[in-house]
Formats: sequence, structure tokens, C-alpha cells
Amino acid sequence: MKLKGRKIGVAITGSFCTYEKVFQALRALKKEEAELQTIFSDAAQSIDSRFGNAEDFVTKAKEITGAEPMLTIPQAEPIGPKGLLDLLILMPCTGNSIAKLANGITDTPALMAAKAHLRNERPLLVSISTNDALGMNMKNIGLLLNTKHVYFVPFKQDNPQKKPNSMIASLEYLIPAAEAALEGRQYQPIIQ
Repeated sequence: MKLKGRKIGVAITGSFCTYEKVFQALRALKKEEAELQTIFSDAAQSIDSRFGNAEDFVTKAKEITGAEPMLTIPQAEPIGPKGLLDLLILMPCTGNSIAKLANGITDTPALMAAKAHLRNERPLLVSISTNDALGMNMKNIGLLLNTKHVYFVPFKQDNPQKKPNSMIASLEYLIPAAEAALEGRQYQPIIQ
């Protein structure tokens, strides 16, 4: 268990359709005996959707991790100066969050966590979920692929016939991708 005792943050953004798998992934990380801290973007903590209620998602994260989720930018900012995490995972990471991260915008708790964490030159693992990965957001993904200390959970097209630009992380590779990121390398192959 390479993740045992490792301090892992999971910053959750607004790709609500993936939340069932995200919470399964949180349970898998907990089973690996990682110490987990969730951080919710503004959208993730406030928007109810057909996939569930925001308040229920925050409660579920607390139940799985045993830790109070970070819900504000001031709560997330100390991640950097205090060196709180060994690894931060953006999961799911929407196209909007990818674009902001690639361009240095930190206007949500999740993005502040990413910026604060990267200042310590520690690994950031991106688990994409975006309908425009092969469209306008490809340039932002390209920027992040070439950014030091940023790694990706392998990803694939999720519905090429109906959503030809959409890609989603293959969360079955989350644990080995996290282990690789902690070793300073990208888990391969990156595109499934």
C-alpha cells in the first residue's frame, strides 16, 4: 500500500454526472489508508442537479474521509504555506477548471488548493471530465501536460458518437496514477 499514511487532497469541481464514480474513488483511496482531505469548488458545494444535492455530496465526502471539507478560498490557501498535502487530485476536473488552472486563475477553493499545493513543487493529479477536451480545451490540456509537477489520470473519449469532443478520466487507473505522480512520473499510457 504505497498510499498508506500519505496526505492526499481531493478537490471536487462541478462535473456532477461523474460524482458516483468520484465517491467510489474516494472510498478506494481510503481503503489504501491514505489520509484524505476534500476541497469543494463553489459550484460543487452549491449547485443541486439531477445527479443529487450539493449538501448531500459535502456530507458524503465528510463521511468517507472523516475530515471536514474545505469550502472557502481562505480554508484552501494554507495548503501551500503549511505544506498540508503530499498529493492533490482534481477529481473531477471540469473544462472550466482546466482552463482556469492552465491560465493561473484561482477563483474557487479547488483552484486555490491547486495553486497553493503547486508552490511546494508537489504533484497535482488531474482527473479530467470535460465535454470539450478535443475542442477548445485541448490547448489548456496541452499546457498542463507540459507543466512541471502536473500529472493526469489516463483518460479517454466517453461517447465519441454523441459527444465527439468529450473525454473523461479512467478512474480504474486512479491508484496507480497517484502512486506514479508521488514518484514524479506520469502513469502511461495517458490516453486509453
